[in-house]
Amino acid sequence: MIEPASGVLLISDPFLKDPNFMRTVVLLCEHHAKGSFGFVLNRPYEQRLHEFIPDLDGHEVPVYYGGPVQPDTLHFVHAMPAEVPDGNQISKGVYWGGNFETVINLIQSNSLDLSRIRFFLGYSGWGKGQLEEEMLEKSWLTVPATRKLVFAADAAQLWRNAVQELDESFHPIVNYPIDPQLN
Repeated sequence: MIEPASGVLLISDPFLKDPNFMRTVVLLCEHHAKGSFGFVLNRPYEQRLHEFIPDLDGHEVPVYYGGPVQPDTLHFVHAMPAEVPDGNQISKGVYWGGNFETVINLIQSNSLDLSRIRFFLGYSGWGKGQLEEEMLEKSWLTVPATRKLVFAADAAQLWRNAVQELDESFHPIVNYPIDPQLN
């Protein structure tokens, strides 16, 4: 298990009851003494980006639930530093943010590779010491963020696939029921 840091994925414990994070994978973009910030990678919204940005009408771009904090804000991560300038590298080949006007122009010109970008409404945030406390409570498992996991095509399988990146001793948890009392 690795310590939380920028570029680490948090994999929720299979029995985590918080509905915001049940069976989720969170990409940490920042982690420092003042707190932590990231995005849930595997909770797609039913709405598409054009429903939030009318200038993109006609473009079917998925949007994900980034977390419960400031759900009226839009964020993105990508793997296109040459096409989208000013992003912050958070792990090898994964960037957070960048020039949003450029992104809009790329979408409008059908030049954006949607397999290399994810949009999020809201974010996941932890105050000073909060994530460390949750780590001690074993609420989260950690693996390095890879482009393959961050931009996985099948969000429904991401939690399972991220668990498979852990030591083999963790692999059986993918079969645990959500509520063990129902077993």
